[in-house]
Amino acid sequence: MPDALDATPYDALLLLSFGGPEGPDDVVPFLENVTRGRGIPKERLKEVGRHYFLFGGVSPINDQNRALLEALRQDFADHGLDLPVYWGNRNWAPYLTDTLREMVRDGRRRILVLATSAYASYSGCRQYRENLADSLAALEAEGLELPKIDKLRHYFNHPGFVEPVIDGVLESLADLPEELRDGAHIAFTTHSIPTSAADTSGPAEEHGDGGAYVRQHLDVARLIADAVRERTGVDHPWQLVYQSRSGAPHIPWLEPDICDHLEERHAAGVPAVVMAPIGFVSDHMEVLYDLDTEAKARAEELGLPVRRSATVGADPRFAAAIRDLILERSAVERGQEATPCALGALGASHNLCPVGCCPARAPRPAAAGADSPYA
Repeated sequence: MPDALDATPYDALLLLSFGGPEGPDDVVPFLENVTRGRGIPKERLKEVGRHYFLFGGVSPINDQNRALLEALRQDFADHGLDLPVYWGNRNWAPYLTDTLREMVRDGRRRILVLATSAYASYSGCRQYRENLADSLAALEAEGLELPKIDKLRHYFNHPGFVEPVIDGVLESLADLPEELRDGAHIAFTTHSIPTSAADTSGPAEEHGDGGAYVRQHLDVARLIADAVRERTGVDHPWQLVYQSRSGAPHIPWLEPDICDHLEERHAAGVPAVVMAPIGFVSDHMEVLYDLDTEAKARAEELGLPVRRSATVGADPRFAAAIRDLILERSAVERGQEATPCALGALGASHNLCPVGCCPARAPRPAAAGADSPYA
């Protein structure tokens, strides 16, 4: 048996994700959860949900989270880490509040949260913290004893996240016809967000010029491009581009869009493109539709060969990275020295989100940060 690893003071890990429908009847109720408070008519939600209906009303994200849960539990068991893993979603079953209630009734008092978003942004970090605060408020209203909750730091530059993506890009390049391979362009993709949200992402001192969101993605893209050059001997041109834009057309969002980028690269004479979705932990709907369906269809119209590289998903190296992050944070909480593992120029992210980090348009309580009302 492996030596036991020490996760104290923590007694549980919560995998916190977005959630997704698991059948046609779930699509509109799911989208109502996502857009709650915005007054969007049901007929409009049916139109928005057409992406899901193309795939039988099923988002792949829940099955991918189940696979990640299994990978985490297997890794922990193999390495002697006695830490139960729970799963809760923001917008669909299993709902976050229900999972936290279960954890409290199981006696969990110090909980670490792993969010399925690797980068700093309002929607990728603070909104999850707001959801945690909402759930804690609901449990407090029920008279339950509240646990102390901390969130694992951003892991965009942890080797266990970066290395599987490097391998995916290399595999996609190798899958191209040999005569196209060396001239292939790499389009690193992530979710577009409003430029105002990008500019205020991360701690206040990092705001402006795309904020931490853009800088973190660029750092990862450079890491991958450099690794590809070192392993193949070919210096592939690359660019960070965006996908999955939504919202009013008059509000500026990060650009260029992947489909526009494919058109521009084709016009420039690029022989092929590898689309590398570095902004996503798994192949959920934004990858399945916006890249595998829409972007590939546009490339086919152009006659431009494209390949789409894999996301991290449930790769064992990612599970091992989460174990490493847990042990790192546990040591810090015990007052011991810990050496954070991080690649690239930016170093390890903060453990505790500071005041002013990724602010919301309208201030709301957020747990697991310096401004948490549930310290």
